Parts: sequence; structure tokens; C-alpha cells
Amino acid sequence: MTKGPSWRVVAVQESRDLWVSGRGPVLLFAYSVLLSVISYLAGTNQVLNFLEQREAVNLTLQVAVTVGVLVTLLVSADAVSGERERGTLESLLLTPMSRRGILVGKLTAALSLWGAAFLVGIPYLWVLGRGVELVGKALVLGVAVGTVLAVALAAFGLLVSAVSNSNKASLAVSFLVLLALFAPAQLPPMPTSWIGDAITRVNPLGSATTYLSAVLVKGHDWTRDLSYLISPVVALLVAGGLLVAVGPRFVRLIGGVNGS
Repeated sequence: MTKGPSWRVVAVQESRDLWVSGRGPVLLFAYSVLLSVISYLAGTNQVLNFLEQREAVNLTLQVAVTVGVLVTLLVSADAVSGERERGTLESLLLTPMSRRGILVGKLTAALSLWGAAFLVGIPYLWVLGRGVELVGKALVLGVAVGTVLAVALAAFGLLVSAVSNSNKASLAVSFLVLLALFAPAQLPPMPTSWIGDAITRVNPLGSATTYLSAVLVKGHDWTRDLSYLISPVVALLVAGGLLVAVGPRFVRLIGGVNGS
């Protein structure tokens, strides 16, 4: 018999595997190296007057959120399909746990990586934001917006992982979707084009980073541009709802929509 809710038991075991096996620390180390490079470049440009201090904080926060969400998505994309290929899913399915509880537990474990990634980013934001009343606001916005994105994409990754016939397919699909979300956000802004604004607003990642820029760089009140958060919240509700409603039927030894 398991002690406590099934999702909590799975979350504890998955978190232990993630952080003890070495995947979590390795991903976090690579993340910290990237953040160090970005922060150094932002700080250097700030000294040279190429980058205003608010822009430096905003850039670092966006990288912290985007890359933190990326590693969370990749971990969740491995959660079910990876266990199938490693031959460990069968033993999990034989335990007295609901399949919905298994998914919720795996989602919780994947989100622990997002939490750790954001904690790593705090010192960088503090160093770059010294002297302006911006660090506290950046941290609050980063936690709120980043968590919404992390939950949405982690839930999506778990769905893809449960449906996929192979772990490589799950990781490839998840990475391509994230790339499709990330690429438009890097295009030059088109402020006079309603098409450009529409593309930004339907993209959860692009609309979230636009909201962060509006508050941190332009100095808008946090309530002024809340419409940019509609897309991330909808993504969270849709992906999370599908994970809870239909995800459990795909947690089985054979992937695919029809189990074939």
C-alpha cells in the first residue's frame, strides 16, 4: 500500500530520480552557464551604455523564464515515453495508483525543475537590478508568468509523452513546438501592424515576454497589459484540462492513440 495520495508518492519518487540520477543537476548547471553568459553580456553593454538597466533586467528575466520553461518541457516529454522504453512503466502501472495520480505526480516533479531554475536566476537579476526599484517587481512577475507557462508546457509535454510511440518522437515534437513558439518572439516588433500584434497575442511565449517588457522596460502598470496574458492562461487551461481529462487513458505500455 502507498502512503499518502498517489500523486504525492509519484511526485516524491520522480523528484528523487530527477535530482539524484543527475539529469536535474546537469540541466541546471547548463542553464546557469547560459544565464551567466547572458548576464555578463547584459552587464557589459549596460556599462558601455548600449543597454539601459531596465532592459538588462528584462533580458535576463526573459532568458530565465524561457530556458527554465524549456528544460521543464523536455523533462516532462520524457516522463511517460521514457519509462516505456526503459521498461520501468509496467512496475509503476502495477502499483495501486490511479493513472491520473501518476500524471499529476510526474507534472509536479517536472515543475520542481522550473522552481530550481528560477531560484538560480534570482542572484543574476539582483546584481543587474541594483540601484533601481525593479528587482522585486521582476521576481514577482517572473514567478507568476513563468509558472503559468511552465505548467502549460509541462502538461503539454506529458500529453505528447503519453501518446508517443517512442521517446525520441516525444522529445522531437515537444522541442519543435517550443521552437515554433520561441522563434516568432525573436522577430523584430511590428507596432503598427495588427497582424504582428495578433501573432504575438496568440503565441503564449511571445505574449508573456511582451507583457514582461511592457511592465519592466516601458514602466506600464501591471494591470494595463493583462490582455497579453490571455494566451498563456488559455494554454494552461487547455493543456491542463486535457491532461487530467484524457491523459490517463494513454498511460499504458504501448503508445499511440489506439495503443498501436
